[in-house]
Amino acid sequence: MTDQREVSIVRRPGRTLSAEDGLGALLAAYHLRTETEKGKPVADVDALPDRYRAEISDPRTAFADDVVLVALSGGTAVGCLVVTAPVDGRSEIKRLWTDPAFRGRGVASALLGDALAQAAESGVGAVRLSVWSWRTGAIALYERLGFTVTESWDERDQLVCMERAL
Repeated sequence: MTDQREVSIVRRPGRTLSAEDGLGALLAAYHLRTETEKGKPVADVDALPDRYRAEISDPRTAFADDVVLVALSGGTAVGCLVVTAPVDGRSEIKRLWTDPAFRGRGVASALLGDALAQAAESGVGAVRLSVWSWRTGAIALYERLGFTVTESWDERDQLVCMERAL
């Protein structure tokens, strides 16, 4: 479990985000790792698809209507997660990432717990997410938190869609 003195979760509405607060680096690591896992490794951020580069360089615009949670340890960003603005009574969790040096310390669980609280506060009835099938550790974590596999809303191969009622 995470020592609460070590890691804190900060909620950042889209309008207060900046790439300089460590969020851009976390998003870059997330996207670079994901492309590698999909079998499409890229050398650096410049080789990522435009939409991913936009998130990294200007999270304020990319997540303007969303809430971004950032896990901090000693003032350094070590994890992130995006909770999208509600649509049709649901929010979506996206971009969950923990710096590999901080894995196993409960950072992802803390981010997800706060994300579920954020979604409940916004009045949604359910939260959904998608995860690549090879990320078995993430799937197990989501299942422990009450998410279940549901019919896919995204037709990409090997993508698992999950949902949890609030």
